[in-house]
Amino acid sequence: MDFDLIITNGLLATASDIAPLDVAIKAGKISLLAPHGVLDTSKAAKVIDAEGAYVTPGGIDTHVHLEEPPLFGGKGRSSDTFETGTRSAICGGTTTIVAFAPQAKYMPSLLEVLKDCHSRAAGNCYADYSFHMLVGSPNPTALSEFPQLVQEGITSLKIYMTYEALQLRDDQILDVLYTSRAHGITTMIHAENGDVLNWMTRKLEERQLFAPVYHATSRPQIVETEATNRAIALAELMDAPILIVHVSSPSAAKHIRESQTRGLPVYAETCPQYLFLTRADMAKTGDHGFEGAKCVCSPPPRDGVEDHEGIWLGLRNGTFTVLSSDHCPFMYEDKEKGKKSILSPEHPVGRFAGIPNGIPGIETRLPLTMSANKLPMTKFVEVTATNAAKLYGLYPRKGAVLPGVSDADLVIWYPEGRIKEGVTNGMLHHNVDYTPFEGREVTNWPRYTVLRGEVVWDRDGDGLVGRKGYGEFVRRGKSSLPGPRGEEEFDVSKF
Repeated sequence: MDFDLIITNGLLATASDIAPLDVAIKAGKISLLAPHGVLDTSKAAKVIDAEGAYVTPGGIDTHVHLEEPPLFGGKGRSSDTFETGTRSAICGGTTTIVAFAPQAKYMPSLLEVLKDCHSRAAGNCYADYSFHMLVGSPNPTALSEFPQLVQEGITSLKIYMTYEALQLRDDQILDVLYTSRAHGITTMIHAENGDVLNWMTRKLEERQLFAPVYHATSRPQIVETEATNRAIALAELMDAPILIVHVSSPSAAKHIRESQTRGLPVYAETCPQYLFLTRADMAKTGDHGFEGAKCVCSPPPRDGVEDHEGIWLGLRNGTFTVLSSDHCPFMYEDKEKGKKSILSPEHPVGRFAGIPNGIPGIETRLPLTMSANKLPMTKFVEVTATNAAKLYGLYPRKGAVLPGVSDADLVIWYPEGRIKEGVTNGMLHHNVDYTPFEGREVTNWPRYTVLRGEVVWDRDGDGLVGRKGYGEFVRRGKSSLPGPRGEEEFDVSKF
């Protein structure tokens, strides 16, 4: 056979074009693109008829928490393993994830953390995968390991401006930015003012206000906006590229947009929870007043439609480089490691400050976003796959459909009008007992997911047909998006 798989009669949508093209695949790579009817399908081992539906590059989710230790000061523990999390990913059209390798403050070495994460992921993943280092302690040993991380194919890291267990002071942030800049590493920043939100939390608790909705009260938009502006200022001082993660606030997005128009290498990420959930979801009073805990994440969902529209606008106009899930799953009913671990006779509606902080969303990211019909298809592909590949050193192997170059990672959707249904947790493949998007209508879903030429999800057939262990670690290069404006080494004496 000339080809392992031919996908016919599809509308191939990339970040730049939409065209009626058939796709031929050989040895795990995109082999050939051709107008409909040109390829001889008798020379393919397998043929899929897309029936006029969109065919897009496989989704890339670059903000995923799996099998993480309880670093955030509470009892919560991630309920998804690398096996269950990547299984859920491919069923939702995501073929590559980048998860976190978290370093606690007491750990001197990043390389040891990375080694441990490799041991847990190897042989267990359905999707291809990589890691961001999560730097909790930028000590001399950790900083000295940055060159080795790049050699290991790890070219990004994340730092926090909040959470006592992980929060870095501004001088520590500068240490990270200085070293990252020198070695071509992209720094991701969780931008919330930890001192302010701790003060807000203390004042709320003094008034006996503990319910889940007060998580949002403790984190008003100004807490995110101030930290975002400060992160940009520190990055500008250092002339270092940064990505502000999970932006929820239109006012924070405004600061990001202004920095980009000044030519700074500032990038931003948002997530579906800031497009579909609101503060009202955290105010739900079911389950004795605790139901809103299902939607507790940081930053919190904002007030309503106006805030949603501000984030959609940022996706359309390029303020947001990527749309990730921030999949951070906890069981709801689990009273030892899940959301309900905070319940006690003293606090029957819990304490918002101690609710395990995060929500699942790796499988619903693409279907919800596509079904909203608020982005052109080229922009949808750009923010869910192509830009992530460029920013995190995966392009053009991932996030593209280039013959002879790109892995054959594809999603084949349903023809328009074929699907209209509500999301239910029972249809998902994560290891979580709820979805915050229960009942939300979707009008499309991945019909097939293809990873390196293999069909791993067949919704009309046997469903999950991929196998654990097929997913491979992907060594990443440096970002192909603009970096520091100057090529010379940073020199503090020039100020």
